[in-house]
Amino acid sequence: MSVLPDLHPHYVQVCQGLSQPENPFIARVLQEADKNDEISTKGITLKLAGNNHLVPVPRVTDDDLGVLVSVLGQAAFVTGLDLAYNLLTDAGAKTIAMFLQENSTLQYLNLMFNDIGTSGAELIAEALHSNQSLVHLRMTGNKIGNQGGMFFASMLKINSTLEKLDLGDCDVGLQCLIATAIALTQNKALKAINLNRPLLPSQQEESTVHIAQMLRSNSSLVELHLGKHEMKNFGVERLCEALHENSSLRYLDLSCNNITCDGVKFLGELLKRNKTLEILDLNANRIEDVGAFYLSEALATRNMTLQALSVVSNNITGQGLVALAHVMQSNMKLSHIYIWGNKLDRSACVAFSELIGIGRLQLDCTDVVPYEVDGEVLLAEQSHGLARHRYWAPRCAAVAPGAANASLEIVAVSEY
Repeated sequence: MSVLPDLHPHYVQVCQGLSQPENPFIARVLQEADKNDEISTKGITLKLAGNNHLVPVPRVTDDDLGVLVSVLGQAAFVTGLDLAYNLLTDAGAKTIAMFLQENSTLQYLNLMFNDIGTSGAELIAEALHSNQSLVHLRMTGNKIGNQGGMFFASMLKINSTLEKLDLGDCDVGLQCLIATAIALTQNKALKAINLNRPLLPSQQEESTVHIAQMLRSNSSLVELHLGKHEMKNFGVERLCEALHENSSLRYLDLSCNNITCDGVKFLGELLKRNKTLEILDLNANRIEDVGAFYLSEALATRNMTLQALSVVSNNITGQGLVALAHVMQSNMKLSHIYIWGNKLDRSACVAFSELIGIGRLQLDCTDVVPYEVDGEVLLAEQSHGLARHRYWAPRCAAVAPGAANASLEIVAVSEY
């Protein structure tokens, strides 16, 4: 049963009882929560992330966490807990695991970039075998390794509540990727997963083949991140073959791979037939002008579902960029496009300046902004992109979630 919002007095009381010094950062956040008039009706996420502060804050330690979960034991109105960028270790993971086993209201848990290892991952994954409330878990940047990832893969065979799982930058390996793909052939609950930057022992793309096989039968996954997988054209072809049979995936992240124009040819053919894909991230590959032409042809003639496209840093010259700009004049569905890091010659600058000038391309839907010097149109970079909030989230609600922001970052689970 929920109690009235008196988190801070309870926190002070528990600290005194345990002879534990108060963490002024936690105390301030709890005081702010107690002043929230809607906390008991709408729920609240306690934002205790150690970054995103103009003034440095004392980061949350394992001991601080022990006191905090004691306070939250009866606080059913706390539905989210953001503990990113703190000093939590496997001991803190044990505390979190016990809390997850006892708690039935927490829906969102962000543990990204702490110091949780393999044993901590095992404890959290085991707690999720029985937990039926958590829908979004971020483990990003914790070096849980391949074995730690295997524990989460096993959890996915049992858990039927979790909808979003972020294991990016966690040093998972080939075994974990294959086990996760196998688990997702059976799991019908998970809607978004981040598997970016695994540590792969070979160039054979075995993991991509298994993920492609999973996509043939999985009908619930809508967001898939496969950045930094050393994927080549062979892997892209396998994925495209599978996605011809998949009608659920809406967001495909293939950033930072080894994809060339030959691989994009398969993506172009997929886009001509696919009716569900809405966001495609090809950032930091090498598709060049030929790849841009393949995408342009598909988007101009056959595809009317893609909303966002990133071709940042792909060695595309003015010819390819102008072709993509012309697509936006005929394809009204495509609203977000990101092009910075390519060869922005005069023709490209003029083409995108005209799109922005007539209002076809909004400034918050691209990563360039036009300006003039001595009558010549140039483009400057904006800090926008598909990964804009991958490692941080705005502290206010000023930034509305949209196609530019992956659901694993700031879009609520209810968006699905």
